[in-house]
Amino acid sequence: MTKYNKRYIDKELQNWAKQTDRKPLLLRGARQVGKTTAVRHLSEQFDNFAEVDFNERPDIHYMFDGTYSPQEICQLLSIQLHQPIIAGKTLLFFDEIQACPQAINRLRYFYEKYPEQHLIAAGSLLEFALESLPSYGVGRIRSIFMYPFSYEEFLWATGDEMLASVIAKANPFNPLPEPIHEQAVRKLRLFLIIGGMPAVVSRYCQDGNLQECQHLLRDLIQSFRDDFVKYRQRVPSVRIDAVFRSVAEQGLGKFVYSKVNCDGNSEQIKTALETLILAGLVYPVTHTSANGIPLGAEINEKYRRMIFLDTGLLQCLLGLDLSDLLSTTDIQVVNRGAIAETFVGNEIVKSSSCYEPKSLFCWHREKSGSNAEVDYVVQLADKIRPIEVKSGIKGSMQSMRYFLHQKDIDYGIRTSLENFCSYDDIRVYPLYAIKNIFNKC
Repeated sequence: MTKYNKRYIDKELQNWAKQTDRKPLLLRGARQVGKTTAVRHLSEQFDNFAEVDFNERPDIHYMFDGTYSPQEICQLLSIQLHQPIIAGKTLLFFDEIQACPQAINRLRYFYEKYPEQHLIAAGSLLEFALESLPSYGVGRIRSIFMYPFSYEEFLWATGDEMLASVIAKANPFNPLPEPIHEQAVRKLRLFLIIGGMPAVVSRYCQDGNLQECQHLLRDLIQSFRDDFVKYRQRVPSVRIDAVFRSVAEQGLGKFVYSKVNCDGNSEQIKTALETLILAGLVYPVTHTSANGIPLGAEINEKYRRMIFLDTGLLQCLLGLDLSDLLSTTDIQVVNRGAIAETFVGNEIVKSSSCYEPKSLFCWHREKSGSNAEVDYVVQLADKIRPIEVKSGIKGSMQSMRYFLHQKDIDYGIRTSLENFCSYDDIRVYPLYAIKNIFNKC
């Protein structure tokens, strides 16, 4: 039996299960990020577990046509699944629910008429089904968003929980001892190669075979590509694939439609890109003027960078040299193909609340011929903080300081392979500890 690797989401699922006035859960996220595995792990706390895969059981779709109450649905399912479904004792799981849109619409009635029944729904193409449904129970269903493994979760999986705990307590005024910092950097290099897709992390934990991990990553990439044809009929899968590849190849800087190697016009390319974003495979990083909070109040969607949901998938697509990534101390090598920037963006997303999708922001000087740009801009409490991914030890960081001066902000954040430190108006967080910026220090 494959060992279960604990996730952040476990605590949220356990808290939900203990609530008396609970709503049905929609577990959302890209495919293959561990949604089904997390639900099955939660089911161990129940007397019974009833799992329905709507792709595999078209024969039960009739139960959700509006004729049956939630209680009657559970009775019918119990008969067809040969499984007791008892409120308070059974966890009911609707997987691949997008295959039965009427079941999504019926979820709200479980909250209104049968809240004592624990019910979770998920699906690999769920976001596309939700987009086509004008209303599916707003206020009566709770969504939780799930992502690939974070660096901290990776450390838990590899048995380095003590290292994870020490990192979590460090900050620019309380740096790590240098040997501990070096150990964290070594593990980070591994994580950048392996990435956080659960199947790959699990495979690495078996025997550390990086070549087998690469095979799994290629398999995942192919499975994503196979899904493109299912996304939207109005967008040819070949066009989606071209944009998918272009996101990886464009790397740093603004995503430029004209660089996509396909014969589609800009509107078709835009639609293909939005499709990848909806699928959770790509995250947009949008320019914000950052004159106040919320950061999303002053955005310019004409200036957006695009990052992959996982560094392992990205390095595999780009065919980067694994030996370089494993041995180098130079972030310029680590950041080939924007690997480091992708990692930072993903860690920001994974460190945010799981109850709403996280938007990523950047800033660039809105002036012709200007190269001033800040990689990420985040809101910490009621403050705006710029984050730059840098290659040097200090450097001039002209863009960062221009931003600080223009916005009257007292300090900015730099992240790289160096240890925690602080000087002047800059606080330095190692790449592996970017999550710590959300801690109070």
